[in-house]
Amino acid sequence: MDQTASLHRSPEEDAVWKLEHSCWEFVKALDLSSYRELWHDDFVAWPHINSRPLRKNQVTEWISANTAQGVRLKSYSLKHADSQATENLVVVHYWLITTWNRKSGDKNATATPLTLRIMHAWIKSGKSWRIITGTSAPEAETQI
Repeated sequence: MDQTASLHRSPEEDAVWKLEHSCWEFVKALDLSSYRELWHDDFVAWPHINSRPLRKNQVTEWISANTAQGVRLKSYSLKHADSQATENLVVVHYWLITTWNRKSGDKNATATPLTLRIMHAWIKSGKSWRIITGTSAPEAETQI
């Protein structure tokens, strides 16, 4: 995490950045219940891997599809691009760099790191922050 940038973030932004990291820890651990809990009931977004926008009841489908093919998240890192807090909304932008195991238990079957640009908008719902919308796009490694 960029410590210089964190000095200028609001407490709301810091809380949401921690949740973004939790999001990917849940993916890595295959903790679909905790992952799904991060999404607002009225969530709608358009990830790059979907041909149409999706809703909360679909947010774990990509994880299950990968797992069914023996693909699991091996490692990840988040590179913060920017964030903004406004009233009960925090928007974060970051690069996500992932490495995936292609076959369960096969340490030699790893994919080339994949970098995505991610945007999530988090809304305060009661005392909790939940993702209300977002999008993603592949990023060329040379542009980071």
